[in-house]
Amino acid sequence: MQSDDVCRVAGKECGLWSVCIYGGVPKHSQRQAIKEGAQVVVATPGRLLDLHDNDRACELSNVTYLVLDEADRMLDMGFEKDVRAIISHTASKRRTVMFTATWPEEIRGLAAEFLDNPVRVNVGSVDLAANTRVTQTVEVIDGNKKEQRLIPLLNKYHKSRTNRVLVFALYKKEAARLETFVKQNGFNAVAIQGDMTQAARTAALSQFKDGSVPLLIATDVAARGLDIPDVEVVINFAFPLTIEDYIHRIGRTGRGGKTGISYTLFTDFDKGNAGALQNVLREAGQEVPDALMKFGSAVKKKEHKMYGAFASGGAPMKQATKIVF
Repeated sequence: MQSDDVCRVAGKECGLWSVCIYGGVPKHSQRQAIKEGAQVVVATPGRLLDLHDNDRACELSNVTYLVLDEADRMLDMGFEKDVRAIISHTASKRRTVMFTATWPEEIRGLAAEFLDNPVRVNVGSVDLAANTRVTQTVEVIDGNKKEQRLIPLLNKYHKSRTNRVLVFALYKKEAARLETFVKQNGFNAVAIQGDMTQAARTAALSQFKDGSVPLLIATDVAARGLDIPDVEVVINFAFPLTIEDYIHRIGRTGRGGKTGISYTLFTDFDKGNAGALQNVLREAGQEVPDALMKFGSAVKKKEHKMYGAFASGGAPMKQATKIVF
């Protein structure tokens, strides 16, 4: 929806029209918009395939520009099958562009399948790096004490009860439980998580954006892409499953040249990410707590479950030309 808003503003001046396609809402208006002649389609993979395969409402064979936003997520296991199907319907001679803030090694081989003579453009470090304008604090804590620790953190970072604070949980039920918990402790909060309807998620996000409910409890459904102005603090109540998701989470603050704060509760359950987190903290010039160092500094190598099948067969992958700003 954010991308579509930008397309509408930019495209209006040059006669380009866009349509926004996503699930959880009726398809009729989306089919009608395509029929009326939108030149740009901004879509989630599932709904786009539904309209193409089942409704025959859009034709992808004439696509000349294919853009994957959050490309590493689009090529991960959750979306890869749908993305492959979409690409198979597009013209072979097309311009493909991929945008992402994190580009893990195990995904690069998959990306190379869809690119000829790729050029990789980096803004900033070529290593996994966090926004240096975000002050990162990591507290190693007993997992059973996180809830009682959250309230003092909110009293400190959300003292005015009007500044925007984003709290990340790991699971849907955890987010719902935390929403109830912080409300019981006197905070005005709303949650976004996968069990909510699209309408409920949109309403919750609108309340957070306009400041009427300045405290948002969210799963990683809100970790990427959301451009919400003036989020001052991100609290990681639960550490994400990957270090890339950590980078995206804390990137919800410190946007547009502003500074931000992230506070992370790290438990023994998360120790597999300790080494990678240490590297991210050092890269950004942040303090690495001694308690985090006790978990060791090894960085586990992640591999895409399907990666070997692509890497072992066929021609060697072409190395991308690198341009660094």
